[in-house]
Amino acid sequence: MQAYDVLVIGGGHAGVEAACASARMGARTALSSFDLEAIGAMSCNPAIGGLGKGHLVREVDALDGVLGLAADAGAIHYRMLNRSKGSAVWGPRVQADRARFKAEVQRIVRAQANLTLVEGEAAALVLKAGRVEGLELASGDILEAPRVILCTGTFLGGVLFRGEERFEGGRIGENAATRLAQQLREADFPMARLKTGTPPRLDGRTIDWASLPEQPSDDDAWTMSELSARRVNPQVFCAITRTTMEAHEVIRENLHRSPLFSGAIGAAGPRYCPSIEDKIHRFGDRDGHQVFLEPEGLDTHLVYPNGISTSLPVDVQHAMVRSMPGLERVEIVEPGYAVEYDHIDPRALTPDLQLSAIPGLYCAGQINGTTGYEEAAAQGLVAGLAAGGEAVGREPPKLDRANSYIAVMVDDLTLQGVTEPYRMLTSRAEYRLRLRANNVSSRLTGLGIAAGCVGDERRRWYERREQQRALFADVFGREVAAKDLADYGLNVRRDTGVKRIEEWLRHDGVDLEALEPWVGDALGDNPALAQEMAEDAAYAPYLARQEAELHDLRASEGLALAADFPYAGVPGLSNEMVERLSDAAPPTLAAAGRVPGVTPAALAAVLVHARRLQAESAAKAA
Repeated sequence: MQAYDVLVIGGGHAGVEAACASARMGARTALSSFDLEAIGAMSCNPAIGGLGKGHLVREVDALDGVLGLAADAGAIHYRMLNRSKGSAVWGPRVQADRARFKAEVQRIVRAQANLTLVEGEAAALVLKAGRVEGLELASGDILEAPRVILCTGTFLGGVLFRGEERFEGGRIGENAATRLAQQLREADFPMARLKTGTPPRLDGRTIDWASLPEQPSDDDAWTMSELSARRVNPQVFCAITRTTMEAHEVIRENLHRSPLFSGAIGAAGPRYCPSIEDKIHRFGDRDGHQVFLEPEGLDTHLVYPNGISTSLPVDVQHAMVRSMPGLERVEIVEPGYAVEYDHIDPRALTPDLQLSAIPGLYCAGQINGTTGYEEAAAQGLVAGLAAGGEAVGREPPKLDRANSYIAVMVDDLTLQGVTEPYRMLTSRAEYRLRLRANNVSSRLTGLGIAAGCVGDERRRWYERREQQRALFADVFGREVAAKDLADYGLNVRRDTGVKRIEEWLRHDGVDLEALEPWVGDALGDNPALAQEMAEDAAYAPYLARQEAELHDLRASEGLALAADFPYAGVPGLSNEMVERLSDAAPPTLAAAGRVPGVTPAALAAVLVHARRLQAESAAKAA
């Protein structure tokens, strides 16, 4: 019998981050997986990041996580999405070599102190007196741990669908966690089913690349992780094709053979990444849908056609792809499929992703109703820091909606639940100007150092960066006369007077490049930090306004609401509001304000009643 402080079940992106985060906090941690050689495998799209998702990658990295470093180790194509808009909504994304990505994840995991890897099938949780106490493996071995983190991905009761075919599994070629799923259902956990899918994998040697538009990797040398000094792999191009009316007709004629429309799959799929069947059904007026042909690695011919996730039969998939430009002679190596799986209703979780009903049991990743590597990794980080911190008596970094997309996601999940797989979007955050992808270290790394979850290498890097910040602040504080700027050709009024550089940056057409004669090469040691500080200066009035809003938010966050708060006893609160708030059980007044449909008037009534109850309680205590 082996005993640990924290046990993580599952070696996907959530499990890896959870295990490493717990170990970094100092807890004796074990990571249990079906197959240790599959740890860190990319099960679907060989890409990391994107709109909203890239913010999560950067935030996990800022807290010394694994995902960003592995992304850079595998990256064969870098692209900053949404560049035509403000930097707050830019989306860093990389296309990764699957083998190199997995190898880097495994290198980090195997080198992590306080972490033991255990191979075996998770058969059943060990539960005693309403608490979790460990895990029974299919071999009969028991792993003891008072804290267990479930990171089962799509393996919990997973069933794969391809046309009329149906077979058990979490992904192609791998078994589902059937016994564990049965135990959780029998324990009357609040559970439901969701579905996701993947496109067919193509043989790149049979694609007519010359006939297709190329999408090159970005020229500038940004990386996903702040600790990645440079890009390490040769860069490849992706190509773009489109579905055709011929492909649409093939799909329409065979919708009855799709498990999504035959009734074989009843679960909801991701709205923002629908299957090609869904696209054709919902957007019948479209004459085509864009498809990105993304190479899966430098040493493989496999290509991922992003945009045609499908569970149609194999013969239909062949006809569909061969009707697209450049794919007339393409060969399918692995047909696409859909997977339906069990998930926990995330409203049953506390903000640290612990099941309210079972102390010590945490859930992270797709088991919580999310989709995507990035969302999974961020949840794994939260659960790992919480469980590891609790084991060693240390507080994890305090994350909230004002300092991280991670907290936005967790708050959305635990407060609102899911009706479809949750995907991070920049629109979900109220404070996007503060939560840019290029300022994550400024926002979070200091918190991570204080909590003890950041290693020496990142700590030293951060300390050097803060020294540079102080030097750069002096540069931004230099005064420049409007006359001098106008004489240089900048569009400013000559009678504006003298202002500091940080103030001039708020003027249209004035940026660091335009101010080069006054800045010189003083910021050259860290251009990324210089750009971050320039944006902070440009956005300063808006950030100040948000800061005032945050003051009110944090004041309301301080007003706790008990899980059994008597909403029915609040004068003037409608039955609808009582029902919404009782179902959500928000922990604070601020959280109550984020419950869908709750009105400002209802919040005001709850505030008055909560303060009245507090006063009565204080009077009794006196």
